[in-house]
Amino acid sequence: MAKESMKAREVKRAKMVAKYAAKREQLKAEGDYEALQAIPKNASPVRLHNRCKLTGRPKGYMRQFGISRIQFREMASKGLIPGVRKTSW
Repeated sequence: MAKESMKAREVKRAKMVAKYAAKREQLKAEGDYEALQAIPKNASPVRLHNRCKLTGRPKGYMRQFGISRIQFREMASKGLIPGVRKTSW
């Protein structure tokens, strides 16, 4: 499990990106890069990192499901993900 502070930091960044999205687009369109530098660093969407919704794990993230590979495997084995089942041949 990820530290709660790491999860909270990602949520805070996501809120800041949403807050400044329109302003960033406007400044980019105008070509005003000095004003763009004045916006907080965490307002940049590049700084966001996908994390597992259940554990907060930053690596092994599966976009389609929003969870890490480990949680995906456990949930699929238990039959908690519709349409997914373990293969065997």
